Amino acid sequence: MKGNFAAVVLLVIGVLALAVNLDLLEIDLVQLLRKWWPLALIALGIALFFTPADGNRKSPE
Repeated sequence: MKGNFAAVVLLVIGVLALAVNLDLLEIDLVQLLRKWWPLALIALGIALFFTPADGNRKSPE
């Protein structure tokens, strides 16, 4: 899930940045990031919480 979470975050950031560059959206990304950056930490913590640890995997014998 960790890899999927990072991919989705990158896709969302890319789509938002492209929409702003094409004047489809008028969002001040800097102001938005200044206000909502703790949400990224919360989302990262949730993603890491649900990612299984390497110790839970069984090794082939």
